[in-house]
Amino acid sequence: MDVTTSKVGIIGSGSWATAIAKMVLNNEEHINWFFRNPDQIEKFKRVRHNPNYLTSVSFDVDRITFYSDINEIVEHSDALIFANPSAFLTDILAPLKVSLKNKFVVSAIKGLVPEGNLIMGSYFHKVHHVPLNQFGVISGPCHAEEVALERLSYLTIACQDVKRARQFASKLQCNFIKTTVTDDIYGTEYAAVLKNVMAIASGICHGLGYGDNFQAVLISNAIQEIKRFVDTVHPITRDIKSSAYLGDLLVTCYSQFSRNRTFGTMIGKGYSVKSAQLEMLMIAEGYYAVKSIKEINDKYMVNMPITDAVFNIIYGRISPAIEVKLLTDLLR
Repeated sequence: MDVTTSKVGIIGSGSWATAIAKMVLNNEEHINWFFRNPDQIEKFKRVRHNPNYLTSVSFDVDRITFYSDINEIVEHSDALIFANPSAFLTDILAPLKVSLKNKFVVSAIKGLVPEGNLIMGSYFHKVHHVPLNQFGVISGPCHAEEVALERLSYLTIACQDVKRARQFASKLQCNFIKTTVTDDIYGTEYAAVLKNVMAIASGICHGLGYGDNFQAVLISNAIQEIKRFVDTVHPITRDIKSSAYLGDLLVTCYSQFSRNRTFGTMIGKGYSVKSAQLEMLMIAEGYYAVKSIKEINDKYMVNMPITDAVFNIIYGRISPAIEVKLLTDLLR
């Protein structure tokens, strides 16, 4: 499959899907785009922008074919970019009858499939029989809001077939997007999942009143924790200091646009998990991820004090103030 000439389909209607659509349309004449809600499609066509996310980004709707049937968009696309919340993926694909195994499948999802605690590469390979050399990952550091503003951003495209990664990267790069490629699909996926957990921890500490000095120590320990985990789960040579790992962690822990940091800040300020979720308009992937990572780590037993602390606060309902105080004694 020559990814360069592939017809691109985007699955998802949120801010990241919208940002990806903006990037791809800088290089492609046409895209296919899946929305679960047909009413949202009709409104998009009328107002010529996503009615719910990144509303400042205008689209030429004549260059977009919208679908609300997952089978139709899969049938009419060669490369499929999944940019929906991980918790909804199995529901979206439940009606699928068209095979994915001959498609180039790309995950822009920063989470795990809760059923089975699978990263996206493992899920699409095991459940939908997509060969691993036909699976790609879009990794940051990159917030959708800055793509909307056309602020210079960098993406890493991961695929075991590096030639395909480069071909796909050409569909995203433009004057405000630079790309690099890697073959580390497992490391980039797990790092992207874990950085959301770390961002919740950062937010909780911010909400409790901890300052920049402590945040620097927290994030220094966070990248070490991510390295320990990914090197144990998938031991290959990788530079954890590169932007796909460390850069993505930094922007998610520090940025005003980080929904996981925002979620954590609310928890640190005393919100219950449910009330914080109700107030946020977007899903914090780290909420689901920390439970999955904790269950995966029951097998590997990696030392993960920050992940454990977030899990204890969110699922164990332990006081954030008490749990973070205990965590401070474990950081160096």
